[in-house]
Amino acid sequence: MGVKYLWDVLEPCKKTYPLDHLQNKRVCVDLSCWMVELHKVNQSYCATKEKVYLRGFFHRLRALIALNCSIILVSDGSIPGIKVPTYRRRLKARFEVADDGGVEPGKETSLRRNKGSEFSWMIKEAKVIASTLGILCLDGVEEAEAQCALLNSENLCDACFSSDSDIFLFGAKTVYREICLGEGGHVVCYEMEDIKKNLGLGRNSLIALALVLGSDYSQGVRGIRQEKACEIVRSVGENIILEKLSSEGLSFVKNMRNLKKQARPKKGTLPLVAVNGSNHDPEGLQQIKEVIDAFMNPKCHKADSNTVSRALADFTFQRTKLQEICHQFFEWPPEKTDEYILPKIAERKLRRFAILQSSSTEVGVNHPLHKPQVPEKCPVSEIIKTRKLQGRECFEVSWNDLEGLETSIVPADLVERACPEKIIEFKEKMEAKKKKKPKQKQPKSKERETSSPTKASSLIELSLKLQQIDLNSSSFLATSTIEEAEQEKEQRKPKKHDYLRLLDSPAKENSSIGWSTVGSFGAGPSSYSFYPETEVINLISPCPEARSRNVSRSYQELKSQEQKCHDQKLENVIELSDSDTDDDDEHCRKARELRMFLENIRNDVIL
Repeated sequence: MGVKYLWDVLEPCKKTYPLDHLQNKRVCVDLSCWMVELHKVNQSYCATKEKVYLRGFFHRLRALIALNCSIILVSDGSIPGIKVPTYRRRLKARFEVADDGGVEPGKETSLRRNKGSEFSWMIKEAKVIASTLGILCLDGVEEAEAQCALLNSENLCDACFSSDSDIFLFGAKTVYREICLGEGGHVVCYEMEDIKKNLGLGRNSLIALALVLGSDYSQGVRGIRQEKACEIVRSVGENIILEKLSSEGLSFVKNMRNLKKQARPKKGTLPLVAVNGSNHDPEGLQQIKEVIDAFMNPKCHKADSNTVSRALADFTFQRTKLQEICHQFFEWPPEKTDEYILPKIAERKLRRFAILQSSSTEVGVNHPLHKPQVPEKCPVSEIIKTRKLQGRECFEVSWNDLEGLETSIVPADLVERACPEKIIEFKEKMEAKKKKKPKQKQPKSKERETSSPTKASSLIELSLKLQQIDLNSSSFLATSTIEEAEQEKEQRKPKKHDYLRLLDSPAKENSSIGWSTVGSFGAGPSSYSFYPETEVINLISPCPEARSRNVSRSYQELKSQEQKCHDQKLENVIELSDSDTDDDDEHCRKARELRMFLENIRNDVIL
């Protein structure tokens, strides 16, 4: 829990950073806090059976591994003696446990935790899965947050992960309260420097707030809120607040609170100050000193101890063991486990290579880009293609000497820092492919369409015109078909006027070719009904077979000679109409011309 309302007091100092903020850092993790958070996500029986909390823990670890973030897990040890009354009180509220009257208040000693509880088994499972990833757990002497704060204050880690606010009272400098992996990921950070600068509260002032507001070690002063408590603590000062509390207790808090509000305590009420332990001393000076000492000098492993050094050492990733554990806990096949963890291991390897790259550059070891700048071999074999992952530019790369993983996706900026020569090689390869690849010849129509907007528009207009021409031609053909049908229909009708009678002439009697046979194909007075009302007589074309049944052989020869001799001379046709409105003179003129023409033909044939 930590200090009551302390996170509300520190709210103005909260910062949110992207998950990349953790890259290349070393962090301590209060393992109990993480497991409590993950277990609260879903406390149903199915979630516990399927170990949802453990899957969340595994995904957090692999996300930090990909960022080359070194992790030190810290678990709780024994319960501090000063915290035992609070611990018993919580158990009583939860499980209705009877009070243990055999222990005198104030004489409690450290209490060993129940290693057989469900929560203890969850901690053990987390330790097992972390060990296969090369992460060992440091078992604290008492409070895990106290051990994390010690490592942070001694600069053995960059920050601490904990949701217990009393970690600042143990001396932590940077604390990450929350971590989120979704939508790119982020962490919520609090820094002691910001707390001092923005709120005017140092470590001593925070310990005083714990005594006033209440914490795991003290119940605090009743009836006072965090705003008033901060005002009182700041008024005393950072340097002397703890001395004042040790000498006067919390009576000065009572006096300062009653400056504005005089209140008489009612008969039978509890004392104003209550600290874990005996109530025989109203001021609780001894208990206050114990609380101050518990925060200032917690029981932890020393920074230079072998236990801490072992926890800080790097351990190898055990791939086969991890596959077995994931199959046991999650029923995952080995392929799925590799799919989850191997790309993260490869990315961590590349980040470490980038650090070596930058360090060699800082000391002045500059080599050409086509050669490695550090003795270690670059883990990236080549860049395959560009990718975009969650809006971020990335590369799909192949790896060297990484069993079980051929390709994966890594951020483009990481590749640029680690091996810029690979990017140059990739660009050169892409340019060479573009040059070698022949340009596909597009059809002329497509080239014209894509050449310019003006040409494309002109082609569209031309297409529309062609469609219109097709429509006109089809309508013309339809009209011609209709006209031909009408002409055929008209041919079947009887003639109203016999204009061919105008063909009678004296030359008919002198003809020696049997001209009387002309009447058989419509020249005689009895054959006028074979012609339509309106007929076009084309003298250069052969006569229809239906009208030449009785034509003599001499006339057949005449017709053939007519077609050969006058193919280019006769182009005009004479239309005979049976309309009553036609002019008689025009008819006579046409008949006369026809008579003269036929007579000339007859003479030519005879001669």
